[in-house]
Amino acid sequence: MEIQEELDIMNLTMTEVFEQTCKRFPERNAVCFYGQELNYQTLFGYASRFAAGLSEAGIQKGDRVAIMLPNCPQYVIAYYGVLMAGGIVVQVNPMSVEREIEHYLSDSGAKAMVAYGPLLPRIAGAPSSANLVKKVVVELPPANNTYEDGSVGFEAFLAGASSPAPQVTLSPEDLAVLQYTGGTTGRSKGAMLTHRNLVVNAYQSFMLTGNNGEPERMLTVIPLFHVYAMTVAMNAAIYSGSQLILLPRFDLEEVLQTIKETKPTIFPGVPTMYIALNSHPKAQEYGISAIRLCLSGSAPMPVEAMREFEEKTQGTIMEGYGLSEASPVTHFNPIEKRKPGSIGTPILFTKAKIVDLGDGTTELPPNEVGELVIRGPQVMAGYWNMPEETAETIRDGWLYTGDIGRMDEEGYFYIIDRKKDMILASGYNVYPRDVEEVLYQHPAVQEAVVVGVPDSYRGETVKAFIVVKQGATLSEEEIISFCREKLAAYKVPRLIEFRSELPKTAVGKILRRTLRDEARKEAVN
Repeated sequence: MEIQEELDIMNLTMTEVFEQTCKRFPERNAVCFYGQELNYQTLFGYASRFAAGLSEAGIQKGDRVAIMLPNCPQYVIAYYGVLMAGGIVVQVNPMSVEREIEHYLSDSGAKAMVAYGPLLPRIAGAPSSANLVKKVVVELPPANNTYEDGSVGFEAFLAGASSPAPQVTLSPEDLAVLQYTGGTTGRSKGAMLTHRNLVVNAYQSFMLTGNNGEPERMLTVIPLFHVYAMTVAMNAAIYSGSQLILLPRFDLEEVLQTIKETKPTIFPGVPTMYIALNSHPKAQEYGISAIRLCLSGSAPMPVEAMREFEEKTQGTIMEGYGLSEASPVTHFNPIEKRKPGSIGTPILFTKAKIVDLGDGTTELPPNEVGELVIRGPQVMAGYWNMPEETAETIRDGWLYTGDIGRMDEEGYFYIIDRKKDMILASGYNVYPRDVEEVLYQHPAVQEAVVVGVPDSYRGETVKAFIVVKQGATLSEEEIISFCREKLAAYKVPRLIEFRSELPKTAVGKILRRTLRDEARKEAVN
Protein backbone atom coordinates (compact mmCIF):
# COMPACT_ATOMS: atom_id res chain seq x y z
CA MET A 1 0.00 0.00 0.00
CA GLU A 2 1.18 3.54 -0.79
CA ILE A 3 2.03 5.64 2.26
CA GLN A 4 -0.12 8.49 0.91
CA GLU A 5 -3.13 6.20 0.59
CA GLU A 6 -2.62 5.05 4.17
CA LEU A 7 -2.45 8.66 5.39
CA ASP A 8 -5.59 9.57 3.42
CA ILE A 9 -7.57 6.75 5.03
CA MET A 10 -6.46 7.79 8.50
CA ASN A 11 -7.53 11.39 7.93
CA LEU A 12 -11.02 10.98 6.48
CA THR A 13 -14.36 11.20 8.24
CA MET A 14 -17.26 8.86 7.45
CA THR A 15 -19.22 11.81 6.03
CA GLU A 16 -16.38 12.62 3.61
CA VAL A 17 -16.27 8.98 2.48
CA PHE A 18 -20.05 9.03 1.92
CA GLU A 19 -19.96 12.29 -0.04
CA GLN A 20 -16.99 11.23 -2.18
CA THR A 21 -18.63 7.93 -3.16
CA CYS A 22 -21.95 9.61 -4.00
CA LYS A 23 -20.15 12.11 -6.25
CA ARG A 24 -17.99 9.46 -7.93
CA PHE A 25 -20.80 7.00 -8.65
CA PRO A 26 -24.06 9.00 -8.73
CA GLU A 27 -25.87 6.55 -11.02
CA ARG A 28 -24.74 3.36 -9.30
CA ASN A 29 -27.32 1.43 -7.30
CA ALA A 30 -26.65 1.94 -3.59
CA VAL A 31 -29.57 0.18 -1.90
CA CYS A 32 -32.00 -2.55 -2.98
CA PHE A 33 -35.02 -3.36 -0.78
CA TYR A 34 -37.67 -5.77 -2.06
CA GLY A 35 -37.17 -4.62 -5.64
CA GLN A 36 -36.94 -0.89 -4.82
CA GLU A 37 -33.59 0.64 -5.71
CA LEU A 38 -31.89 3.88 -4.72
CA ASN A 39 -28.84 5.15 -6.58
CA TYR A 40 -26.05 7.04 -4.81
CA GLN A 41 -27.19 10.47 -6.02
CA THR A 42 -30.68 9.92 -4.59
CA LEU A 43 -29.32 8.44 -1.37
CA PHE A 44 -27.11 11.48 -0.85
CA GLY A 45 -30.06 13.80 -1.44
CA TYR A 46 -32.19 12.02 1.14
CA ALA A 47 -29.39 11.93 3.73
CA SER A 48 -28.72 15.65 3.19
CA ARG A 49 -32.40 16.47 3.74
CA PHE A 50 -32.44 14.29 6.83
CA ALA A 51 -29.40 16.18 8.19
CA ALA A 52 -31.13 19.49 7.43
CA GLY A 53 -34.24 18.33 9.28
CA LEU A 54 -32.20 17.38 12.33
CA SER A 55 -30.44 20.75 12.28
CA GLU A 56 -33.79 22.56 12.13
CA ALA A 57 -34.93 20.47 15.12
CA GLY A 58 -31.95 21.78 17.10
CA ILE A 59 -29.53 18.87 16.74
CA GLN A 60 -25.97 20.16 16.89
CA LYS A 61 -22.51 18.69 16.61
CA GLY A 62 -21.97 16.04 19.29
CA ASP A 63 -25.66 15.48 20.04
CA ARG A 64 -26.74 11.84 20.18
CA VAL A 65 -29.49 10.48 17.93
CA ALA A 66 -30.82 6.97 18.53
CA ILE A 67 -31.75 4.71 15.60
CA MET A 68 -34.07 1.77 16.33
CA LEU A 69 -34.95 0.24 12.98
CA PRO A 70 -34.88 -3.07 11.12
CA ASN A 71 -32.82 -3.24 7.91
CA CYS A 72 -34.41 -0.84 5.42
CA PRO A 73 -33.32 2.10 3.22
CA GLN A 74 -34.46 4.55 5.92
CA TYR A 75 -31.80 3.12 8.22
CA VAL A 76 -29.01 4.00 5.77
CA ILE A 77 -30.47 7.47 5.15
CA ALA A 78 -30.87 8.22 8.86
CA TYR A 79 -27.41 6.90 9.77
CA TYR A 80 -25.54 9.09 7.30
CA GLY A 81 -27.96 11.98 7.87
CA VAL A 82 -27.12 11.96 11.59
CA LEU A 83 -23.39 11.97 10.82
CA MET A 84 -23.80 14.80 8.27
CA ALA A 85 -25.57 16.84 10.94
CA GLY A 86 -22.55 16.31 13.20
CA GLY A 87 -24.49 13.97 15.45
CA ILE A 88 -23.49 10.69 17.07
CA VAL A 89 -25.51 7.61 16.13
CA VAL A 90 -26.76 5.55 19.08
CA GLN A 91 -27.40 2.03 17.84
CA VAL A 92 -30.51 0.46 19.43
CA ASN A 93 -31.61 -3.13 18.89
CA PRO A 94 -35.30 -3.15 17.74
CA MET A 95 -35.86 -6.18 19.97
CA SER A 96 -34.99 -4.19 23.09
CA VAL A 97 -37.57 -4.00 25.88
CA GLU A 98 -38.53 -0.86 27.84
CA ARG A 99 -35.83 -1.29 30.49
CA GLU A 100 -33.10 -1.64 27.84
CA ILE A 101 -34.42 1.28 25.77
CA GLU A 102 -34.41 3.43 28.90
CA HIS A 103 -30.76 2.53 29.53
CA TYR A 104 -29.70 3.42 25.97
CA LEU A 105 -31.56 6.74 25.98
CA SER A 106 -30.62 7.84 29.49
CA ASP A 107 -27.00 6.66 29.32
CA SER A 108 -26.35 8.27 25.94
CA GLY A 109 -28.43 11.39 26.63
CA ALA A 110 -30.01 11.03 23.18
CA LYS A 111 -31.87 14.16 22.01
CA ALA A 112 -33.68 12.58 19.04
CA MET A 113 -34.72 9.15 17.84
CA VAL A 114 -35.56 7.40 14.58
CA ALA A 115 -37.82 4.44 15.27
CA TYR A 116 -39.94 1.77 13.61
CA GLY A 117 -43.65 2.57 14.03
CA PRO A 118 -44.76 -0.67 15.75
CA LEU A 119 -42.13 -0.07 18.46
CA LEU A 120 -43.56 3.29 19.63
CA PRO A 121 -45.54 1.84 22.59
CA ARG A 122 -42.38 0.15 23.86
CA ILE A 123 -40.38 3.36 23.48
CA ALA A 124 -43.09 5.30 25.33
CA GLY A 125 -42.55 2.92 28.27
CA ALA A 126 -39.01 4.29 28.67
CA PRO A 127 -39.20 7.48 30.83
CA SER A 128 -36.27 9.15 29.06
CA SER A 129 -38.20 9.11 25.76
CA ALA A 130 -40.10 12.13 27.12
CA ASN A 131 -36.85 14.13 26.86
CA LEU A 132 -36.46 13.59 23.11
CA VAL A 133 -36.86 16.81 21.13
CA LYS A 134 -37.74 14.89 17.95
CA LYS A 135 -39.00 11.40 17.11
CA VAL A 136 -39.01 10.37 13.46
CA VAL A 137 -41.13 7.30 12.70
CA VAL A 138 -40.55 4.80 9.90
CA GLU A 139 -43.52 2.78 8.66
CA LEU A 140 -43.05 -0.14 6.27
CA PRO A 141 -44.55 0.32 3.77
CA PRO A 142 -44.53 4.14 4.11
CA ALA A 143 -47.74 5.62 5.52
CA ASN A 144 -48.96 9.16 6.17
CA ASN A 145 -49.81 8.51 9.81
CA THR A 146 -50.24 11.20 12.44
CA TYR A 147 -48.99 10.60 15.97
CA GLU A 148 -50.49 11.84 19.21
CA ASP A 149 -47.09 12.25 20.88
CA GLY A 150 -45.89 14.75 18.27
CA SER A 151 -43.74 12.25 16.36
CA VAL A 152 -43.34 12.86 12.64
CA GLY A 153 -43.34 10.32 9.84
CA PHE A 154 -40.06 9.75 7.99
CA GLU A 155 -41.35 10.98 4.61
CA ALA A 156 -42.96 14.07 6.15
CA PHE A 157 -39.73 14.81 8.03
CA LEU A 158 -37.74 14.75 4.78
CA ALA A 159 -40.34 16.81 2.92
CA GLY A 160 -40.43 19.41 5.70
CA ALA A 161 -36.69 20.08 5.69
CA SER A 162 -36.33 23.49 4.02
CA SER A 163 -32.70 24.47 4.54
CA PRO A 164 -29.65 22.84 2.92
CA ALA A 165 -27.66 20.29 4.89
CA PRO A 166 -25.67 21.94 7.69
CA GLN A 167 -22.00 22.58 7.07
CA VAL A 168 -20.46 20.90 10.09
CA THR A 169 -16.70 20.68 10.52
CA LEU A 170 -15.75 17.19 11.67
CA SER A 171 -12.39 15.61 12.43
CA PRO A 172 -11.41 11.92 12.34
CA GLU A 173 -11.19 11.96 16.17
CA ASP A 174 -14.82 13.04 16.58
CA LEU A 175 -17.25 10.40 17.85
CA ALA A 176 -19.53 8.92 15.19
CA VAL A 177 -21.29 6.00 16.89
CA LEU A 178 -22.11 4.71 20.36
CA GLN A 179 -22.19 0.95 19.87
CA TYR A 180 -23.66 -0.67 22.96
CA THR A 181 -22.17 -4.02 23.88
CA GLY A 182 -24.34 -6.96 24.87
CA GLY A 183 -23.96 -6.31 28.57
CA THR A 184 -22.98 -9.90 29.38
CA THR A 185 -21.03 -8.75 32.46
CA GLY A 186 -23.52 -6.21 33.77
CA ARG A 187 -25.09 -3.12 32.26
CA SER A 188 -24.51 -2.54 28.59
CA LYS A 189 -21.55 -0.26 27.81
CA GLY A 190 -21.40 2.24 24.96
CA ALA A 191 -18.25 1.70 22.89
CA MET A 192 -17.20 5.12 21.54
CA LEU A 193 -16.34 4.67 17.87
CA THR A 194 -14.76 7.62 16.10
CA HIS A 195 -14.97 8.59 12.44
CA ARG A 196 -11.39 7.32 12.03
CA ASN A 197 -12.30 3.99 13.64
CA LEU A 198 -15.18 3.51 11.19
CA VAL A 199 -13.43 4.72 8.03
CA VAL A 200 -10.33 2.62 8.66
CA ASN A 201 -12.32 -0.50 9.52
CA ALA A 202 -14.58 -0.12 6.46
CA TYR A 203 -11.42 0.17 4.35
CA GLN A 204 -9.73 -2.76 6.11
CA SER A 205 -12.84 -4.92 5.67
CA PHE A 206 -13.27 -4.16 2.00
CA MET A 207 -9.59 -4.76 1.24
CA LEU A 208 -9.97 -8.28 2.65
CA THR A 209 -12.50 -9.25 0.00
CA GLY A 210 -9.93 -9.40 -2.80
CA ASN A 211 -12.09 -7.06 -4.86
CA ASN A 212 -10.91 -6.37 -8.41
CA GLY A 213 -12.37 -2.87 -8.66
CA GLU A 214 -15.90 -3.87 -9.63
CA PRO A 215 -18.82 -2.94 -7.34
CA GLU A 216 -20.03 -5.74 -5.11
CA ARG A 217 -23.62 -6.70 -4.25
CA MET A 218 -23.80 -7.35 -0.52
CA LEU A 219 -26.73 -9.40 0.74
CA THR A 220 -27.32 -7.81 4.14
CA VAL A 221 -29.64 -9.76 6.39
CA ILE A 222 -27.51 -9.39 9.52
CA PRO A 223 -28.98 -6.34 11.30
CA LEU A 224 -27.44 -2.95 10.66
CA PHE A 225 -27.71 -1.96 14.33
CA HIS A 226 -25.07 -4.65 14.97
CA VAL A 227 -21.48 -3.50 14.58
CA TYR A 228 -20.65 -6.38 12.18
CA ALA A 229 -23.27 -5.38 9.60
CA MET A 230 -22.68 -1.66 10.14
CA THR A 231 -19.03 -1.98 9.11
CA VAL A 232 -18.61 -5.08 6.96
CA ALA A 233 -21.82 -4.55 4.99
CA MET A 234 -23.02 -0.91 5.09
CA ASN A 235 -19.88 1.16 5.60
CA ALA A 236 -17.70 -1.10 3.43
CA ALA A 237 -20.33 -0.92 0.67
CA ILE A 238 -20.48 2.88 0.91
CA TYR A 239 -16.68 3.11 0.89
CA SER A 240 -16.44 1.03 -2.30
CA GLY A 241 -19.52 2.23 -4.16
CA SER A 242 -21.17 -1.18 -3.85
CA GLN A 243 -24.83 -2.14 -3.46
CA LEU A 244 -26.59 -3.15 -0.24
CA ILE A 245 -29.32 -5.75 -0.77
CA LEU A 246 -31.32 -5.38 2.44
CA LEU A 247 -33.56 -7.91 4.18
CA PRO A 248 -35.08 -7.08 7.59
CA ARG A 249 -34.85 -10.59 9.05
CA PHE A 250 -33.44 -14.04 8.39
CA ASP A 251 -36.19 -16.08 6.78
CA LEU A 252 -34.58 -19.09 5.10
CA GLU A 253 -36.88 -19.28 2.07
CA GLU A 254 -36.77 -15.50 1.56
CA VAL A 255 -32.97 -15.44 1.77
CA LEU A 256 -32.65 -18.25 -0.77
CA GLN A 257 -35.13 -16.61 -3.13
CA THR A 258 -33.28 -13.28 -2.81
CA ILE A 259 -29.99 -15.01 -3.64
CA LYS A 260 -31.62 -16.50 -6.74
CA GLU A 261 -33.10 -13.17 -7.89
CA THR A 262 -30.37 -10.65 -7.02
CA LYS A 263 -27.21 -12.81 -7.39
CA PRO A 264 -25.21 -11.22 -4.55
CA THR A 265 -21.43 -11.41 -4.69
CA ILE A 266 -20.78 -11.16 -0.93
CA PHE A 267 -22.87 -12.56 1.91
CA PRO A 268 -21.86 -11.54 5.45
CA GLY A 269 -23.48 -14.09 7.75
CA VAL A 270 -23.22 -15.76 11.13
CA PRO A 271 -22.77 -19.49 11.88
CA THR A 272 -26.45 -20.12 12.66
CA MET A 273 -27.40 -18.85 9.18
CA TYR A 274 -25.03 -21.28 7.50
CA ILE A 275 -26.27 -24.11 9.72
CA ALA A 276 -29.85 -23.25 8.68
CA LEU A 277 -28.81 -23.28 5.00
CA ASN A 278 -27.24 -26.71 5.60
CA SER A 279 -30.62 -28.00 6.75
CA HIS A 280 -32.44 -26.92 3.56
CA PRO A 281 -32.75 -29.92 1.21
CA LYS A 282 -32.42 -27.85 -1.98
CA ALA A 283 -30.19 -24.95 -0.90
CA GLN A 284 -27.67 -25.59 -3.68
CA GLU A 285 -30.36 -25.02 -6.34
CA TYR A 286 -30.64 -21.32 -5.47
CA GLY A 287 -27.21 -20.32 -6.75
CA ILE A 288 -25.30 -20.02 -3.48
CA SER A 289 -22.17 -21.20 -5.27
CA ALA A 290 -22.22 -17.99 -7.33
CA ILE A 291 -21.64 -15.89 -4.19
CA ARG A 292 -17.99 -14.93 -4.40
CA LEU A 293 -17.50 -14.69 -0.64
CA CYS A 294 -19.55 -16.03 2.24
CA LEU A 295 -18.25 -14.28 5.35
CA SER A 296 -18.75 -15.59 8.87
CA GLY A 297 -18.39 -13.57 12.04
CA SER A 298 -19.97 -12.68 15.39
CA ALA A 299 -19.46 -16.20 16.79
CA PRO A 300 -17.06 -19.12 16.17
CA MET A 301 -17.93 -21.15 13.06
CA PRO A 302 -18.00 -24.90 13.85
CA VAL A 303 -15.53 -26.59 11.50
CA GLU A 304 -17.92 -29.45 10.75
CA ALA A 305 -20.74 -27.03 9.84
CA MET A 306 -18.35 -25.16 7.53
CA ARG A 307 -17.31 -28.37 5.81
CA GLU A 308 -20.93 -29.47 5.36
CA PHE A 309 -21.96 -26.10 3.89
CA GLU A 310 -19.09 -26.01 1.43
CA GLU A 311 -19.63 -29.61 0.29
CA LYS A 312 -23.33 -29.04 -0.19
CA THR A 313 -23.33 -25.61 -1.90
CA GLN A 314 -19.83 -25.36 -3.40
CA GLY A 315 -19.67 -21.96 -1.69
CA THR A 316 -16.66 -20.83 0.35
CA ILE A 317 -16.89 -19.49 3.90
CA MET A 318 -14.20 -17.09 5.11
CA GLU A 319 -14.14 -16.63 8.88
CA GLY A 320 -13.06 -13.49 10.66
CA TYR A 321 -13.10 -12.06 14.14
CA GLY A 322 -14.00 -8.80 15.76
CA LEU A 323 -15.73 -7.11 18.67
CA SER A 324 -17.73 -3.92 19.19
CA GLU A 325 -14.74 -2.25 20.84
CA ALA A 326 -12.74 -2.61 17.59
CA SER A 327 -15.35 -1.36 15.12
CA PRO A 328 -15.35 -4.56 14.89
CA VAL A 329 -12.92 -6.38 12.55
CA THR A 330 -9.40 -7.30 13.71
CA HIS A 331 -8.64 -10.73 12.13
CA PHE A 332 -9.44 -12.53 8.91
CA ASN A 333 -8.55 -15.83 7.31
CA PRO A 334 -6.47 -14.97 4.23
CA ILE A 335 -8.20 -15.96 1.01
CA GLU A 336 -4.96 -17.34 -0.39
CA LYS A 337 -4.22 -19.55 2.65
CA ARG A 338 -7.24 -20.39 4.77
CA LYS A 339 -7.11 -22.45 7.95
CA PRO A 340 -10.59 -23.70 8.92
CA GLY A 341 -11.22 -23.27 12.61
CA SER A 342 -8.87 -20.29 12.79
CA ILE A 343 -9.88 -16.61 12.82
CA GLY A 344 -6.84 -16.01 10.64
CA THR A 345 -4.21 -13.32 11.03
CA PRO A 346 -4.40 -9.67 12.14
CA ILE A 347 -5.64 -7.43 9.34
CA LEU A 348 -3.94 -4.36 7.85
CA PHE A 349 -2.58 -1.86 10.45
CA THR A 350 -3.44 -4.29 13.29
CA LYS A 351 -1.28 -6.05 15.88
CA ALA A 352 -2.34 -8.91 18.15
CA LYS A 353 -0.75 -11.13 20.78
CA ILE A 354 -1.68 -13.70 23.42
CA VAL A 355 -0.95 -12.74 27.03
CA ASP A 356 -1.13 -14.64 30.32
CA LEU A 357 -4.50 -15.05 32.05
CA GLY A 358 -3.14 -13.57 35.29
CA ASP A 359 -2.36 -9.86 35.11
CA GLY A 360 -2.05 -9.96 31.32
CA THR A 361 1.45 -8.50 31.12
CA THR A 362 3.42 -11.49 29.79
CA GLU A 363 3.28 -12.29 26.07
CA LEU A 364 3.00 -16.03 25.53
CA PRO A 365 4.81 -18.13 22.89
CA PRO A 366 3.00 -19.99 20.07
CA ASN A 367 0.35 -22.55 21.09
CA GLU A 368 0.17 -21.33 24.70
CA VAL A 369 -3.38 -20.47 25.80
CA GLY A 370 -4.08 -16.97 27.11
CA GLU A 371 -6.07 -13.79 26.48
CA LEU A 372 -6.14 -12.17 23.04
CA VAL A 373 -5.16 -8.49 23.06
CA ILE A 374 -5.28 -6.16 20.06
CA ARG A 375 -3.85 -2.85 18.93
CA GLY A 376 -4.87 -0.81 15.87
CA PRO A 377 -6.56 2.36 14.53
CA GLN A 378 -9.98 0.66 14.68
CA VAL A 379 -9.86 0.30 18.51
CA MET A 380 -12.48 2.45 20.24
CA ALA A 381 -11.79 5.68 22.10
CA GLY A 382 -13.22 4.06 25.25
CA TYR A 383 -16.56 3.41 26.94
CA TRP A 384 -19.05 6.28 27.15
CA ASN A 385 -18.89 7.84 30.64
CA MET A 386 -17.11 4.78 32.07
CA PRO A 387 -13.45 5.74 32.71
CA GLU A 388 -12.71 2.83 35.07
CA GLU A 389 -14.01 0.20 32.63
CA THR A 390 -12.08 1.93 29.84
CA ALA A 391 -8.84 1.81 31.83
CA GLU A 392 -9.40 -1.88 32.56
CA THR A 393 -10.10 -2.75 28.91
CA ILE A 394 -7.51 -0.57 27.16
CA ARG A 395 -4.06 -0.78 28.74
CA ASP A 396 -0.99 0.84 27.20
CA GLY A 397 -2.89 1.07 23.91
CA TRP A 398 -3.81 -2.64 23.89
CA LEU A 399 -7.46 -3.74 23.84
CA TYR A 400 -8.05 -6.67 26.21
CA THR A 401 -10.74 -8.69 24.46
CA GLY A 402 -11.76 -11.12 27.22
CA ASP A 403 -11.42 -13.94 24.67
CA ILE A 404 -9.20 -16.92 25.35
CA GLY A 405 -7.12 -18.05 22.40
CA ARG A 406 -3.79 -19.17 21.06
CA MET A 407 -1.53 -18.37 18.13
CA ASP A 408 0.19 -21.02 16.01
CA GLU A 409 3.74 -20.91 14.60
CA GLU A 410 2.54 -19.21 11.42
CA GLY A 411 0.79 -16.37 13.23
CA TYR A 412 -2.77 -17.66 12.83
CA PHE A 413 -5.01 -17.09 15.82
CA TYR A 414 -7.63 -19.43 17.29
CA ILE A 415 -10.41 -18.44 19.68
CA ILE A 416 -11.02 -21.11 22.29
CA ASP A 417 -13.68 -19.33 24.34
CA ARG A 418 -14.77 -16.31 26.28
CA LYS A 419 -12.76 -15.89 29.47
CA LYS A 420 -15.99 -15.90 31.47
CA ASP A 421 -17.41 -18.99 29.71
CA MET A 422 -14.60 -21.31 30.82
CA ILE A 423 -15.83 -24.26 32.91
CA LEU A 424 -13.76 -25.47 35.87
CA ALA A 425 -14.56 -29.18 36.30
CA SER A 426 -12.61 -31.19 38.90
CA GLY A 427 -9.84 -28.59 38.73
CA TYR A 428 -9.52 -28.84 34.93
CA ASN A 429 -10.25 -26.03 32.47
CA VAL A 430 -12.97 -27.00 30.00
CA TYR A 431 -13.49 -24.71 27.03
CA PRO A 432 -17.07 -25.03 25.71
CA ARG A 433 -15.97 -24.68 22.11
CA ASP A 434 -13.79 -27.80 22.36
CA VAL A 435 -16.85 -29.82 23.32
CA GLU A 436 -19.16 -28.10 20.83
CA GLU A 437 -16.82 -28.89 17.92
CA VAL A 438 -17.15 -32.58 18.79
CA LEU A 439 -20.93 -32.38 19.16
CA TYR A 440 -21.22 -30.82 15.69
CA GLN A 441 -19.41 -33.83 14.25
CA HIS A 442 -22.37 -36.06 15.16
CA PRO A 443 -24.51 -36.44 12.00
CA ALA A 444 -27.78 -35.95 13.93
CA VAL A 445 -26.79 -32.67 15.64
CA GLN A 446 -27.98 -29.44 14.05
CA GLU A 447 -27.04 -26.99 16.82
CA ALA A 448 -25.25 -27.37 20.13
CA VAL A 449 -24.09 -25.19 22.99
CA VAL A 450 -22.23 -26.18 26.16
CA VAL A 451 -22.33 -24.51 29.59
CA GLY A 452 -21.03 -25.18 33.08
CA VAL A 453 -23.44 -25.85 35.95
CA PRO A 454 -22.73 -26.14 39.70
CA ASP A 455 -21.77 -29.60 40.92
CA SER A 456 -21.18 -30.39 44.61
CA TYR A 457 -18.44 -32.90 43.79
CA ARG A 458 -16.67 -31.47 40.69
CA GLY A 459 -17.29 -27.78 41.31
CA GLU A 460 -18.83 -27.52 37.86
CA THR A 461 -20.02 -30.11 35.40
CA VAL A 462 -20.58 -29.89 31.64
CA LYS A 463 -24.11 -29.59 30.27
CA ALA A 464 -24.98 -29.67 26.55
CA PHE A 465 -28.09 -28.21 24.93
CA ILE A 466 -28.77 -29.85 21.56
CA VAL A 467 -31.13 -29.31 18.62
CA VAL A 468 -31.52 -32.51 16.61
CA LYS A 469 -31.72 -32.37 12.80
CA GLN A 470 -35.17 -32.76 11.32
CA GLY A 471 -36.03 -36.43 10.79
CA ALA A 472 -33.15 -37.67 12.99
CA THR A 473 -33.32 -39.29 16.41
CA LEU A 474 -30.80 -39.05 19.21
CA SER A 475 -30.58 -40.14 22.85
CA GLU A 476 -28.55 -38.89 25.80
CA GLU A 477 -26.65 -42.17 25.91
CA GLU A 478 -25.66 -41.90 22.24
CA ILE A 479 -24.30 -38.39 22.70
CA ILE A 480 -22.35 -39.23 25.84
CA SER A 481 -20.90 -42.36 24.21
CA PHE A 482 -19.97 -40.36 21.09
CA CYS A 483 -18.18 -37.73 23.19
CA ARG A 484 -16.31 -40.32 25.27
CA GLU A 485 -14.59 -41.53 22.09
CA LYS A 486 -13.36 -38.05 21.21
CA LEU A 487 -12.87 -36.15 24.49
CA ALA A 488 -11.01 -36.50 27.76
CA ALA A 489 -13.34 -37.81 30.48
CA TYR A 490 -13.58 -34.47 32.35
CA LYS A 491 -14.80 -32.73 29.15
CA VAL A 492 -17.63 -35.18 28.37
CA PRO A 493 -21.09 -33.66 28.98
CA ARG A 494 -22.79 -35.39 31.90
CA LEU A 495 -26.08 -33.56 31.38
CA ILE A 496 -27.89 -33.43 28.04
CA GLU A 497 -30.99 -31.39 27.25
CA PHE A 498 -32.71 -31.57 23.87
CA ARG A 499 -34.45 -28.44 22.60
CA SER A 500 -36.51 -27.69 19.49
CA GLU A 501 -34.57 -24.42 19.16
CA LEU A 502 -31.94 -22.40 21.01
CA PRO A 503 -32.36 -18.77 22.10
CA LYS A 504 -30.47 -16.33 19.87
CA THR A 505 -29.65 -12.64 19.62
CA ALA A 506 -31.04 -10.58 16.76
CA VAL A 507 -27.85 -11.18 14.79
CA GLY A 508 -28.22 -14.96 15.25
CA LYS A 509 -25.64 -15.62 17.96
CA ILE A 510 -26.69 -18.36 20.38
CA LEU A 511 -27.38 -16.91 23.83
CA ARG A 512 -25.06 -19.07 25.89
CA ARG A 513 -25.54 -16.86 28.98
CA THR A 514 -29.33 -17.34 28.94
CA LEU A 515 -28.95 -21.11 28.80
CA ARG A 516 -26.23 -21.07 31.45
CA ASP A 517 -28.40 -19.02 33.82
CA GLU A 518 -31.34 -21.39 33.27
CA ALA A 519 -29.18 -24.45 33.86
CA ARG A 520 -27.58 -23.03 36.99
CA LYS A 521 -30.93 -22.03 38.48
CA GLU A 522 -32.25 -25.53 37.79
CA ALA A 523 -29.16 -27.14 39.33
CA VAL A 524 -29.45 -25.06 42.52
CA ASN A 525 -33.15 -25.86 42.88
